[in-house]
Amino acid sequence: MSNNGETKTDVILIGAGIMSATLGTMLKELVPEWNIKVFEKLDKAGEESSNEWNNAGTGHAALCELNYTSEKADGSVDITKAININEQFQVSMQFWSYLVNNKLIDNPKDFIMPLPHMSMVRGEDNVKFLKKRYEALKDNPLFKGMEFSDDTEKLKEWIPLMMNNRPADDVIAATKIDTGTDVNFGALTRMLLQNLENQDVEVNYNHSVENIKRTSDGGWELKVQDLNSGIVEQHKAKFVFIGAGGGSLHILQKTGIPESKHVGGFPVSGLFLVCNKPEIAEQHHAKVYGKAAVGAPPMSVPHLDTRYIDNKKSLLFGPFAGFSPKFLKTGSNMDLITSVKPNNVFTMLAAGAKEMALTKYLVQQLMLSKEQRIEELRDFIPNAKVEDWDIVVAGQRVQVIKDTPAGKGTLQFGTEVITSEDGSVAALLGASPGASTAVHVMLQVIQKCFPQEMKAWESKLKEMIPSYGVKLMDHPQLLEEVHSLTAQSLGLSERKPVHN
Repeated sequence: MSNNGETKTDVILIGAGIMSATLGTMLKELVPEWNIKVFEKLDKAGEESSNEWNNAGTGHAALCELNYTSEKADGSVDITKAININEQFQVSMQFWSYLVNNKLIDNPKDFIMPLPHMSMVRGEDNVKFLKKRYEALKDNPLFKGMEFSDDTEKLKEWIPLMMNNRPADDVIAATKIDTGTDVNFGALTRMLLQNLENQDVEVNYNHSVENIKRTSDGGWELKVQDLNSGIVEQHKAKFVFIGAGGGSLHILQKTGIPESKHVGGFPVSGLFLVCNKPEIAEQHHAKVYGKAAVGAPPMSVPHLDTRYIDNKKSLLFGPFAGFSPKFLKTGSNMDLITSVKPNNVFTMLAAGAKEMALTKYLVQQLMLSKEQRIEELRDFIPNAKVEDWDIVVAGQRVQVIKDTPAGKGTLQFGTEVITSEDGSVAALLGASPGASTAVHVMLQVIQKCFPQEMKAWESKLKEMIPSYGVKLMDHPQLLEEVHSLTAQSLGLSERKPVHN
């Protein structure tokens, strides 16, 4: 339906990453007749934060990430956050199983693999903490099967590469759970978008959204430039989702909605060391998370990961934090400066004053030579050699800064959804555990933006996500069912032994 060169549609998704792909897939299942368009400024899907080389590829379920379990003042371990993240990941797994069972995804092995998740700590105090964490989690049905060991022989079985040449007096302990996963979010994004195209969703690559403004009927008008021809198109939609990774903040600011004020962003980039010797990579079969250095932000926890990329096993260590003023890997050096507006400048300045420890940490990280990075790796692999590892620049993230009850300019870690009051526009900002919780986050968007439809959609949502509306932890029987269903559909039940 076009008049005067404008096209009207029901839903426009900006950005072809995991979030838009998930939301588009969910909406297409709920209301197949809706007309959906996607605009992506790069030439293919999932090239920024969702790309397999730009994120850690961990199916975040709080099985090994120590920053989701904090120690309280009385010495006990708070597992609330870990439970929430695990529940959210179970929602993603159920939805992916639905897609496999309904032939919308052919081969789950192309995007998800079973892989033990481990935590490893050194030093007496840290070992005590890990033991306490294990005690707090082990009887919870979500963390069933977790093991703890500080026995050298046992650890040699679990992590031979990390125990090789380790000093005998090194105080070390680890936990291991076999239900962890390695997820290739780039591959998953591409599958979902391909599947949307097969269902007549128009996915426009090389199209950049230049402006967005309200229309008199309460919808939105987008000015979109075709980067190949230079032609500027006008597109109207009733509902717009801004899932443009680091590019979301700028587009959100253009909407002018009150919810976009007093929000800023701080870019952080990541580097990984990747092992160039397959015979070394072969000796390790797990994702092993350590403990973040004092003063470091939570997204900087070091980890040594087996990864499956292009169906090939590789070994990565990181992340090391970097800094670039760009909001996207392919962004502009002006991104940070142009994101500062009269309505968020004080928010940004307040954050700068508050976050001196973070700033100091980032500066130190930037100054590290390759040798110093290898030195950090030696905490994990004692005999690591400089020549066996290459540096890969990972993705660019924008940490959200906003005014909260805790004060002005508070740095937010996690994934943030901002919606207009009428629910006609939603934007996703933020970083980890991002992709792992995409389905949960997109459910939030649907609930916030389509409250009037929720009743009618409920039975379909329960078909896609059997645990919809209930907490799995409170229903052990349902949890068992969900676990075995997802393990079967996603091919996770075939666990491989470690190659020695």
